[in-house]
Amino acid sequence: MNIDEAAKILRRAYRRAPEGRQATALHLFGIKYADDLASMPLKQLVEKAGIRDSYYAEIRKGIRLSEYVNLKDVPLWFGND
Repeated sequence: MNIDEAAKILRRAYRRAPEGRQATALHLFGIKYADDLASMPLKQLVEKAGIRDSYYAEIRKGIRLSEYVNLKDVPLWFGND
């Protein structure tokens, strides 16, 4: 996955998240795509996705969590399509 594809997925997940669950969407994104994101500049990724610059830290948290958790079911609003 390249940075443009990742930004599109991130933007969709963030926008579809229910009110108050945007940070959760960023954590899930980081967990689900940790391997692809490991070599990407996260600040550039959030910029391309059109979300707040500081949210790169939430994605980083998800990447770190991916070492310890497995996703069971990703919510429909996350955008599996």
